[in-house]
Amino acid sequence: MTRDLRGSVVVITGASSGIGRAAALLFARRGASVMLAARREEALREAAAECEAAGGQALAVPTDVADPGAVEELARRAVERFGRLDVWVNNAGVTSFGRFEETPQETNRRVVEINLLGAMHGAQAALHRFRDRGSGVLINVSSGFGFVGSPYQAAYTATKFGLRGISQALRGELLGTDIHVCTIFPGPVDTPLYRYAGNYTRDTVGPSGRILPAEKVARAIVRCAERPRREVVVGSSVRALEALHALSPAFYERVIDRTVRKGFLRDETGVPGPGNLFEPDSRWTSTDGGFNEEAKRTVVQAARRNAGRAAVAGPLVLGAALLGRRLLSR
Repeated sequence: MTRDLRGSVVVITGASSGIGRAAALLFARRGASVMLAARREEALREAAAECEAAGGQALAVPTDVADPGAVEELARRAVERFGRLDVWVNNAGVTSFGRFEETPQETNRRVVEINLLGAMHGAQAALHRFRDRGSGVLINVSSGFGFVGSPYQAAYTATKFGLRGISQALRGELLGTDIHVCTIFPGPVDTPLYRYAGNYTRDTVGPSGRILPAEKVARAIVRCAERPRREVVVGSSVRALEALHALSPAFYERVIDRTVRKGFLRDETGVPGPGNLFEPDSRWTSTDGGFNEEAKRTVVQAARRNAGRAAVAGPLVLGAALLGRRLLSR
């Protein structure tokens, strides 16, 4: 049965940009009251204003999900402000690129604290309220790398595998109730995540080619709130990599190493550092990270170059053909 989201109360972490911001706006358009949480207060307030303009009620609550007390306070304020809690979306996430042994331990620990422990804090806060009401939907945003591993993102991969595991465990505990746990597994998404990722490589971090828009993942999240499903994959690349790994793990490991190095690490000198892991970055607050726009410009520029070459080569080819025809006709 499809759940009507009008008047429902939704908490979304990681709501200041990317998937979380896109999902908040979609929930608001459905008539939901939205509680937006992230570390960047100004960006949250902007997102909350967008949600209210779209027809929903919204409240911005600056929150570091690595702090269990702050997450519990977030849940308390949601019930205090809106009277109940219906949907909780664990979306907050960070990443860092680099060889595992070259990445500082505190960086790996911070990725785990935000991505995995942060989701556990959210789940615990939400489930207390869901148990009291007898219903609710918990949505954990994992990744395609929650099925298969990604080199140069060891801690990130561990957290996304962990999100799948905790989701499965909770579903077992919640059998026979009207409380649902959904896990979303998107492929690469055009969000600011890569703009402020930790970087311990010698390259610049950033995906190449077209990837999923954040809005597509946001729609999957909203659909799960309306009609809960255990696991939802977004993007064909996820199933392709999963199938390749099942067919030949050794071949997959060779392919994915090249895929990450060529697809996410650009051959440009990067600036090493922890990115936004310890301090939020005030830039890049939109739903996208500008990567699909970059890919589009690259394609247009390549087409123009090819067209220019064709314009130069065309008369030469035609002239050569005419000359050849004359010679053959003698």
